[in-house]
This record gives sequence, structure tokens and C-alpha cells, in this order.
Amino acid sequence: METGKRIGKYLQEKGIKQAFLVNSTGMTASAISDICTGSRKSIDVVEYWKICKALAVPLETFLQG
Repeated sequence: METGKRIGKYLQEKGIKQAFLVNSTGMTASAISDICTGSRKSIDVVEYWKICKALAVPLETFLQG
């Protein structure tokens, strides 16, 4: 599953919006939006870590295929 779709799945399951990730990670709204829509393909490990921490999911969840 693509990263953006996986993030969207967790957002939906937890009933939260992308704005929550913006506030929780310190990333820009455009960066979060680009990741979620799939228009941004490269995400560094620090960004993964911030997103995982905000979503309360293990980093390994995203790094698995």
C-alpha cells in the first residue's frame, strides 16, 4: 500500500484530519497534503517518525511493504 493511502487509512480509522498531522508534526500543510495524495513520493525517516508518532503507530508499520 502506498504511504499516502496508508496515512489516509489511519486518519480515517482514528477520525482525525490532516490538520492534526500538521499541528502534531510541525510539517507544512502542503507537505502533508502532497504525501497523502501521493504527489510527493520521497519522505525521509524523520518525517515518517513524526507522522507515526502523531498517529500512534509503530514506525515499522510504514516501513514494511
